[in-house]
Amino acid sequence: MDKTTLRNAIDSVRVLSAEAVEKAKSGHPGTPLGAAPVVTALFGEHLKCDPADPSMFDRDRFVLSAGHASSMLYSVLHLCGYGITKEDLATFRKLHSKLPGHPEYGVTPGVETSTGPLGQGIGNAVGFALAEKMLAATFNRDGFPVIDHYTYAFCGDGCLMEGLSYEAASLAGAWKLGKLIVIYDKNDITIEGGIGGVFDDDVKSRFEAQGWQVIDAGCGEDTDAFGAAVTLAKADTERPSLIIVHTVIGHGSSKAGSASCHGAPLGEDVLADMKAAMGWKQPPFTAHPGAAGFTAEVKARGAKATGEWNKLMRAYKAAYPELHAELTRRIKGKFPDLAHDEEFIAAAPSGDAATRVHSGAVLNWIADNRMPELVGGSADLGPSNNSVMKSRGYYSAETPSETNIHFGVRELAMASVCNGLYLHGGFKPYCATFFVFSDYFKGSARMAALMDIPVLYILTHDSIGVGEDGPTHQPIEQLTMLRTMPNMRAFRPCDGVETAAAYAYWSEGKHPTAIVASRQKLKSPAGTDFAGAMKGGYILAGSEKEEPDVILMGSGSEVHLLVEAKTMLAERGVDACVVSMPCLDEFDAQSDKYKSSVLPNAVRARVAVEAGSSASWYKYVGLDGAVVCKDDFGLSAPADELFEINRFTAADVVAAALRTMKKAGKK
Repeated sequence: MDKTTLRNAIDSVRVLSAEAVEKAKSGHPGTPLGAAPVVTALFGEHLKCDPADPSMFDRDRFVLSAGHASSMLYSVLHLCGYGITKEDLATFRKLHSKLPGHPEYGVTPGVETSTGPLGQGIGNAVGFALAEKMLAATFNRDGFPVIDHYTYAFCGDGCLMEGLSYEAASLAGAWKLGKLIVIYDKNDITIEGGIGGVFDDDVKSRFEAQGWQVIDAGCGEDTDAFGAAVTLAKADTERPSLIIVHTVIGHGSSKAGSASCHGAPLGEDVLADMKAAMGWKQPPFTAHPGAAGFTAEVKARGAKATGEWNKLMRAYKAAYPELHAELTRRIKGKFPDLAHDEEFIAAAPSGDAATRVHSGAVLNWIADNRMPELVGGSADLGPSNNSVMKSRGYYSAETPSETNIHFGVRELAMASVCNGLYLHGGFKPYCATFFVFSDYFKGSARMAALMDIPVLYILTHDSIGVGEDGPTHQPIEQLTMLRTMPNMRAFRPCDGVETAAAYAYWSEGKHPTAIVASRQKLKSPAGTDFAGAMKGGYILAGSEKEEPDVILMGSGSEVHLLVEAKTMLAERGVDACVVSMPCLDEFDAQSDKYKSSVLPNAVRARVAVEAGSSASWYKYVGLDGAVVCKDDFGLSAPADELFEINRFTAADVVAAALRTMKKAGKK
């Protein structure tokens, strides 16, 4: 690209970014001012993208891990022609704007993933690059590189301070993701000031030790040096690359080099002085006229890339029709409809077993029969989680088409990588660990929930049923945590039928879904219902009367206690109704008519039973109801003993039922 044109585009990005922050009266102008040359040059001279077709599948992916620099990304996308107008720029950070404070997936064209929590974008980028490598190994043939693109991530000092960056970088190096390029904006400033004494890491040595190529591109103003670094990064197909660029936060303003411009507007006077020093004479939110050539070149290059790929795909279809059909199906991303799949429903596991065992059986049936795009693994707990697809091999740099993934002990990066795998397209990812360690990946799972993308979480060893491993491994509050996360659907099935229903729910692709499963063998109650479980709650064992004396409700390993308690209550002349509630959030999403048919408003005698926190259940039992739950930490002992001493027995459920009946004015 002509250097004058590029310079005009860089200046435009700087001014537009600062103006957007100033108009919003909040935001982060410092990084956009410092890093504008790098990101503008990347989009203008290197990135394979098509503003007219942002979803072109073989595009390069760009991830702004330093999400606070969003005004820079929006300004670049505006110049590239992604349909972001100057009027849009003026609405930055305003209500219902398509330019939110941090990039959000599905809101702004050209934004590949939601970022903001530092480091998440690096983990997502590893997932993007992994997806590219796996798809290329599966579908490319000689003369037909139908999958051939790069993933770029832009990060700052803060991203590299986060532990997630260590975990993700380690995986990328081990997996030899040669098409991953991370641009490190080294401005040595955080919100609190300089990084000295806080982040003195030898970043170059750190990444080299993790199997990366590290390139120091020098001053971030030198776009030629940056371009040479990108070329060098692309030349190394065996190692991911880290390009270090040295920038000055707030470049061109009187606040340059100061933390004061990190997270606050420059101020009208400072902005005016900066514009004057640049010789900037354009009206607000108006790019330099000399940047028009930038827009034209990006659009032309993008149209050419899309045209060439479409042409290649037509030839690919002629040469390899079956592969083309499968790749096209995967690109469209539709899940198989397991909820109405009679063969799948009939294959639901039966008998007494740990629900982790049932989960493994269902997972493998899906992998073998319905979903070649299923990909995932565990944080070094695959055999315990029953999360290994037995008919498939493990991914490695030498076997890149295999779809079992060994993540190692890296829960946070595992979940972040899975977000990237899904967002890239072509795969349906899952990840697994012990339920108690969901605390470690919560930040990544929250991002999945925020984006409302259907990543699957297989979380085994729930409750005090973990037993002898003790309170460090016994989840108490984690189920409540998942249930309070918007968009997340946490299923705690009681048997194989409910487990299959949980997978079927996930296959609808509506929300991220967690399947919380037991370590210990469970008694399989009679009467479990696939369709009812998909609704989150249903009557497992109904009343003999029009209106039961008491409703017993619970989930997972405690459901069989409810059934036993119903029998014991019947011997006392008490008519109880048993309600299995594997997913409270999904039950809440049902119609009022359905919910009242399961939990009639007139029945105030209610008991909820679950071997975990009671917090989720009070809205169902009401003021007259009772909860049999556990709100303190566990102990190290055999599971059977722990259930008994914590009063999780059928007799304890009966006693609670009689108490709540008395309170509700029943006999």
